[in-house]
Amino acid sequence: MGGKIRVLIIDDSASVRQTLTAILSADPDIDVMGAASDPFMAARKIRDEVPDVITLDVEMPQMDGITFLRKLMAQHPIPVVMCSSLTESGSETLMQALEAGAVDIILKPKIGAADHLAESADRIRTVVKGAARARVAKLRRSRMAEGSTTAKLTADAVLPPPKIGAMAKTTEMVVCVGASTGGTEALRELLEALPANSPGIVIVQHMPEKFTAAFAKRLNGLCEVEVKEAADGDPVLRGHVLIAPGDRHMLLERRGARYEVSIRSGPLVSRHRPSVDVLFRSAARSAGANAMGVIMTGMGDDGARGMNEMHQAGAYTVAQDEATSVVFGMPKEAIAHGGVDKTVPLDQIAREILAADRRR
Repeated sequence: MGGKIRVLIIDDSASVRQTLTAILSADPDIDVMGAASDPFMAARKIRDEVPDVITLDVEMPQMDGITFLRKLMAQHPIPVVMCSSLTESGSETLMQALEAGAVDIILKPKIGAADHLAESADRIRTVVKGAARARVAKLRRSRMAEGSTTAKLTADAVLPPPKIGAMAKTTEMVVCVGASTGGTEALRELLEALPANSPGIVIVQHMPEKFTAAFAKRLNGLCEVEVKEAADGDPVLRGHVLIAPGDRHMLLERRGARYEVSIRSGPLVSRHRPSVDVLFRSAARSAGANAMGVIMTGMGDDGARGMNEMHQAGAYTVAQDEATSVVFGMPKEAIAHGGVDKTVPLDQIAREILAADRRR
């Protein structure tokens, strides 16, 4: 296969199978080894040849995708990317899929405006590549280099660079967190470890629209802190966590003595919307040394430049270590850019946040 990522597509829709095959096959690093219309056909194909990544539909005849996923994770762990339509009910089901071991989520591609289809196709390829590097149980894939067919924009496309040294310290700290592949469960572990009086937290987790609301609702039911999907103008308050809505950038802004978030549209930045780089740059501009930056598991380099800008503006910055990351790409790139003060295991990030808060 020449080192290509072998992908098996499982979907009961022939048109979706054809579209996904065309999108993935357009990438020279990906080889679509086959497609199946139901889990039973897929199981037969897997017996003959084990793929590196599976894209799996949620709703199928004979056996639903969640049931198949659970059986697969118990018997033969393979990186799985769930493929779903954009619905509120589907978003709740996808949360179950992430809990069952799915690496990431993609939306079923729809034929529409050329720029929208291009963005959708690029995200699908990026997610599949990230899944190939994810460590699922004892399985680790690291067979390819990241690539894309579209231009990669920086945070300059949304807001200008920060003016270093312009922000004096205040008594309140704002924690800015970025995560991608593997981040849904890592964020759950982090937030569950925080007490109700923790400093205000703003999070960018790479997810499609609609799913971030379900993700926030799920976390809110598990954690002492209050968790919600961010809305434009929401204040950043102690004991509260705001998660950027899918398909929108989130910026931190200062309004007098308080901080709030601004939710904006805009181009993909570092091939993502929301982008960690955009959040981190806005924190460097608006909060400076009042902010703390945390970069967690994820594929690619989104957040690396922004974290360096936060570091230069006086923020305390922490990266998740390689041993506990599903994919070490984002923390590794942030370290390489020189913006990380400390690298710690996942179970120590909450401790670092609380210690930084006490030092203020």
